Amino acid sequence: MTLTTDVVVVGGGPAGLATAIGAHELGLSVTVLERRRPPIDKACGEGLMPDGVRRLAALGVRLEAESVQPFRGIRYLDADLVAEGFFPGEPGLGIRRPELHRAMVERAVQSGVGLYWGVTARGLTSDGVETDQGLFAARWIVGADGLSSRVRQWAGLGEKRGRTRRFGVRRHFAVTPWTDLVEVHWASGCEAYVTPVSRQEVGVALLWSGENAGFDRHLEDFPKLRARLAGATPTTRDRGAGPLAQRSRVVCRGRVALVGDAAGYLDAITGEGLSLAFHQATALAAALRREDLGAYARQWRRSSTVPFAFIRALLFAERRPWLRRRLIRTLADEPELFARLLTIHARERSLWELGAENAGRLVWGLLR
Repeated sequence: MTLTTDVVVVGGGPAGLATAIGAHELGLSVTVLERRRPPIDKACGEGLMPDGVRRLAALGVRLEAESVQPFRGIRYLDADLVAEGFFPGEPGLGIRRPELHRAMVERAVQSGVGLYWGVTARGLTSDGVETDQGLFAARWIVGADGLSSRVRQWAGLGEKRGRTRRFGVRRHFAVTPWTDLVEVHWASGCEAYVTPVSRQEVGVALLWSGENAGFDRHLEDFPKLRARLAGATPTTRDRGAGPLAQRSRVVCRGRVALVGDAAGYLDAITGEGLSLAFHQATALAAALRREDLGAYARQWRRSSTVPFAFIRALLFAERRPWLRRRLIRTLADEPELFARLLTIHARERSLWELGAENAGRLVWGLLR
């Protein structure tokens, strides 16, 4: 078969669907190719930051109240240290990845996007994307096929992976959430992220550097969390991901553009992956409509600068326990500072609005 369309998106996850919905709403015909079938699950923290919630609403994606669990902010825990920060406005949402995917697929169907499930892309041609079911011809090709993007490889946009090899694994437990915050537990070389995803379930994602020792072994590094989960029934099988850090030389070349994890990924340490992907998708859709992928590349750099800076800063602290503990102690002593940083994280303020006084308080806390 040969199908001709304006845009072919390889990858039917959240980033690909957001791009497809946005491009179709701007008047382009869009086809999405995905080798898996919905709803698609993935190893992730499953916390949508407030900015990500707003992006979904702007795309017209409707999340049912019974499928989400609001959270008001972030709690950092490192042994005896506890720091809490609260979002300035609307809460974030914990949501199981299959539920998010189901809602986005429904919106894509309503928009009129062409969805082809169970179709495997085989490579790029001068006309479009060759698949196991024939050629899908298109003027523009979008790679939204995740960390190990084949489109990135086929288009020659890949680069060497980062030096630090970080991995993640996720498991859910049938237990009533004990807080309306996302908890981040810190230990040497590993973090545990606990997200309330329903009234009777939490998701626990573990991130670490080095070799994989399995979920249960890594959970031993967090005795307080392990005690909370003692006796709780696992509701899902473990699902892993990694290595996390992936780089691309550029995010577009010719008529090929990358979005989401395929465009380059540092780490899940800030929980902002989906929000960033939705911003990229909106910018890419507009660039495709204007036939100017250069504009997308520039917007990608602008939208990634602050999030990547936060990620690099936290990874730097993660590898230095003494610095990490100073950071958490400072945030515990300065809750207003923590709240201001979350405001920037939620894109309600720019980094420059942190202000000299707050920046000085942060630096002083790290040095004292």
